[in-house]
Amino acid sequence: MKAILKSEFWYRFSKNRLTVAGTILVILLFVVSFLAPWISPYDPGEINLRMVLSPPSEGHLLGTDQLGRDVLSRMIWGSRISLKVGFVATGIAILIGAVLGALAGYYGKWVDTIIMRFVDIMLCFPSFFLILAVIAFLEPSIWNIMIVIGLTSWMGITRLVRADFITLREREFVQAARAIGASDFRIIFIHILPNAMASVLVAATLGVAGAILTESALSFLGIGVQPPTPSWGNILTAGKDNIDIAWWLSLYPGLAILITVLGFNLLGEGIRDSLDPRLRN
Repeated sequence: MKAILKSEFWYRFSKNRLTVAGTILVILLFVVSFLAPWISPYDPGEINLRMVLSPPSEGHLLGTDQLGRDVLSRMIWGSRISLKVGFVATGIAILIGAVLGALAGYYGKWVDTIIMRFVDIMLCFPSFFLILAVIAFLEPSIWNIMIVIGLTSWMGITRLVRADFITLREREFVQAARAIGASDFRIIFIHILPNAMASVLVAATLGVAGAILTESALSFLGIGVQPPTPSWGNILTAGKDNIDIAWWLSLYPGLAILITVLGFNLLGEGIRDSLDPRLRN
């Protein structure tokens, strides 16, 4: 049965052209990030004051910035920052959201009430402004950014996991586990949670895109990844300061963010459509 479901999933997944396109974009991003030390034409921190704000040319395919640094090299290395922030922040959000959602959905009653009211309170605050407020009191660094984004992004995952647990906690396999004396911990994390991971996987894929976008926005505002560490957001900041004479500093990192977020969103939507039983023929 599992083999049939897997084959059906991959069939639906491969038939969706937008999903395949998104998957290719994500794979290319991983390849570029992994090969950064070998494919980067220059050191991303190398300053060349003789090449300040040079337009795209044969020597510098995407031009240079206000310090003469090669934009292509900085964007290649910046992809590593984006992926690191996206996956670490989303991992933190999944860990918190899955645990709280599992406890709320499995135990119900007062446990569910307390957790879900806390979720409602967190949702009252606009996430981006909450992140800005927290970052304002912390030293801007990549680790602080990843932690803060993760700590403010778990609410939706909690709701998803809770809904799945409410549906699954009375299933036959759970009743059988209780009958043989399995502990609540084992039932929650060994028996039920793996069956609720499909929706979490979709949320995680979309969450990576959101985290990358948030990090870029924070870096653009100057409270994210700090120079000289290359980030798509701080390259955009340089573009903003020189928009009238250096259009390439805004265009190329903006396109990189757009394509990356689009790729993860298409991948997440494709996984969701492939796993949704209501869409199966």
